[in-house]
Amino acid sequence: MVSVSQKAVMGREGAYFQGNATEERTVSSFGGWPVLVITLGAVVASGVGLALTAPRLELTPSAWVVPAAFALLMVLALASFTGFYVVNPNQAVVMQLFGSYVGTERTSGLRWALPFYSKRWLSVRAVSMESARLKVNDLDGNPIEIAAIVVWRVIDTAKASFQVDDHRAYVHIQSEAALRHMATSYAYDPHDGAKLSLRGASMEVADHLRRELMERASLAGVEIIEARISHLAYAQEIAQAMLQRQQASAIIAARQKIVDGAVGMVEMALARLAENNVVELDEERKAAMVSNLLVVLCSERAASPVVNAGTLYA
Repeated sequence: MVSVSQKAVMGREGAYFQGNATEERTVSSFGGWPVLVITLGAVVASGVGLALTAPRLELTPSAWVVPAAFALLMVLALASFTGFYVVNPNQAVVMQLFGSYVGTERTSGLRWALPFYSKRWLSVRAVSMESARLKVNDLDGNPIEIAAIVVWRVIDTAKASFQVDDHRAYVHIQSEAALRHMATSYAYDPHDGAKLSLRGASMEVADHLRRELMERASLAGVEIIEARISHLAYAQEIAQAMLQRQQASAIIAARQKIVDGAVGMVEMALARLAENNVVELDEERKAAMVSNLLVVLCSERAASPVVNAGTLYA
């Protein structure tokens, strides 16, 4: 039972987490080339001003105002060079100001922002990752080996930077956890063909894995583009036994197909003989003929015919 005070604490913690959940927003920045022209112009202007006013300095305090202004302009212009940064295609820059999240820049090219911003480059390209081969038990309890390929990308750079410690490691670990959980929900190859299985329902299994990964990876601002099984096999300790079971099932299915076909051919032969009045056979001769035809049609080896030189009833 949860007490009222515990519910209140849980409610405050949930509200605190939701209130501090960071979502991506666009930072206020400027195109780099216009700012570069202005900055270079300020450097040149302040340098020329200092060159013209410095030789005429007098010892009076008022004489230092103009050179000091040019010197301050040069310092500010030189300091503004630290605000330039380059954003490559499919790349984002996460900016912070004294520990606070300011915003994210996704516009590629030369950009300029306040020099006080700390910057972190983050790739938003699609990443293809293959998990290790995991040994798990399927729905029937059989040990199997399974691996998956996951294609993902960052869609919320703020969550990827601040909600988890390392979004790449987070996606990798959560992918293996989701793969383990998904593998226990299906049988490798069930006896009942109506059930979904890992080997027989690859599309449904891949969709299940992707949906579960989406739920787990949403905390890190990651979108799962595709998830599919890349390796699926029985574990070594039961692989031989399961192979024998599959071979037995295949043999039984083949035999059933052969018997069905043989019975149909025998029925057709008897019907054609009776329809065309080729020969009249009593029940005993029909039974013998059926037996001989079934032996010939269902035998694994070619039958050796025996020619009867006598009469039909010899």
